[in-house]
Amino acid sequence: MMPNISRGGQMGGLLVYLAGEGRSNEHEEQHLVAGDAAIMAQHGYSVLDRDTALAIAKSLDAPRRAFEVEVLRTVKDSDPATGAVTSKRVAGDVWHCSLSLRAEEGQLSDEKWGAIAQDFADRMGFTEASGKAACRWVAVRHGLSTNGNDHVHLAVSLVREDGTKASTHNDFKRAQDVCRDLEREYGLEQLESRGQGLGERGVKPAERERATRTNRVEIDAHKMERTVRAAATASVEEGEFVRRLRRGGVLIRPRFAAGRDDVVAGYSVAVRPQAGEKPIWYGGGRLARDLTLPRLREGWPDSPESAQGAVDEWRATAKNPWQYRPVAPGREETTPSPEMWKQYSDEIGQLRKQLRDVPVSDRATWAHVARETSGVFAAWSQRVEATPGPLAQTSRELARSAHLRAHQSRPKPVQLGSGANAAMILMQAAAVAGGQDTMAQAIMLRQLGRVSVAILDMHTALGDARRAEQVAAMMRTQFAAMSDRLPPVPTTGAPNAGTRTADVPDVMRRATEGLASPRAGSPIPTILTPHKPKTPSTPRERDGRGRE
Repeated sequence: MMPNISRGGQMGGLLVYLAGEGRSNEHEEQHLVAGDAAIMAQHGYSVLDRDTALAIAKSLDAPRRAFEVEVLRTVKDSDPATGAVTSKRVAGDVWHCSLSLRAEEGQLSDEKWGAIAQDFADRMGFTEASGKAACRWVAVRHGLSTNGNDHVHLAVSLVREDGTKASTHNDFKRAQDVCRDLEREYGLEQLESRGQGLGERGVKPAERERATRTNRVEIDAHKMERTVRAAATASVEEGEFVRRLRRGGVLIRPRFAAGRDDVVAGYSVAVRPQAGEKPIWYGGGRLARDLTLPRLREGWPDSPESAQGAVDEWRATAKNPWQYRPVAPGREETTPSPEMWKQYSDEIGQLRKQLRDVPVSDRATWAHVARETSGVFAAWSQRVEATPGPLAQTSRELARSAHLRAHQSRPKPVQLGSGANAAMILMQAAAVAGGQDTMAQAIMLRQLGRVSVAILDMHTALGDARRAEQVAAMMRTQFAAMSDRLPPVPTTGAPNAGTRTADVPDVMRRATEGLASPRAGSPIPTILTPHKPKTPSTPRERDGRGRE
């Protein structure tokens, strides 16, 4: 469950929007599911219209007006002509937070959303459960988002019913922590970035809106993640990685260490914008936790020659990211021969055998395996999928097993096999005459399937039931869809020599029973009694020494 917080000063405008049709006419059956007891008693669960929304907003805003309290927040503004940045204080008494589920999680009942919203408001300190006077608030539900996500919106007045102000200190972090607890308690899907520490980066609404506005089937960040992942896996050194990114059609620029032009600390990539638009740059860590430059370097050999070659390529991109030309083109410019298919498929098979000796507790090594396997599918997707399909989705699913925190990661073991050659041939190979390419791809897919099952078995052995189920679901759907498009691979020897599909017990349990009852409260609005200002007393006469 993902919280998204914003602040403003127009309660009426917010409620009218939540009760309205939405930007894409996606709102339907707008109604309350939780909130201030008096407001719920008056307006209940009926469909909201504009007049009702304004009446609710007036009730929510009543403490601020009665006590004449001003709540401000600081915003920064930049002058488009000069670029000068200034700060100003604007109204910030309206706290708005959406709680959203992934589309794959389906929909919850009104009762369950009401219980979740009540618990969320309690733990954020907005209700009497905090031991202070309550803030007035409501939770509105109005159908699925344009992306199919079930969600609710909380609108909270930050002026309490005694005229004091509610604290929003560190509210983004606190909201994340509360959602983590609620995910466990209500049986919701836990985001890897919180519950499991495997972190996939979230998608911001602006990114979705930009993709919709430009008629793109996926957001820029996901496209660039797949491009970077494919380039990193297909490369055997850092300089090749830079050159492959150029071939992938994205802009790339380095981030040099302070005061240096020969030490690269990180990088950013951007989709080439349309004429008249500015590029939007994403750091590697923003794309995925395992795509930072330090993490990628753990998979490449470290030598003075390769380091210098990488610096030369980075410097070339820094001079002009738009028209970067490789300094020393390498193997990315060659076309692999058809005979390499078997050789590189055998390398993947050898990697699968090596994994039998890797302890399941060695998360760093398994992360390297997952990253490279994901990268192979990403490279394959780039070559054959005009729009993201099963290959791209398989890559994203396996990548989730590669995300580790920095202190858990370490360089890839030298003796461990690599998927670099497989990614390279899938990214670069031309079609093989006589239809042999499809059989070669089928053999490659079988070997990749075995490695994917090994990753699945690792999660199962560790007790990561949720992660294991996600990988198993990918094998049953996306992987099966790819297999159906390719010819069957002749097997020799044991009947189970081919790729096996995992049969993992269903752990997608929905906690729809035992809902917490919404908090009981008085249906009568709290009487607001502002304190009358004290009449200043007549100052008593004092002598010249300050004595009465």
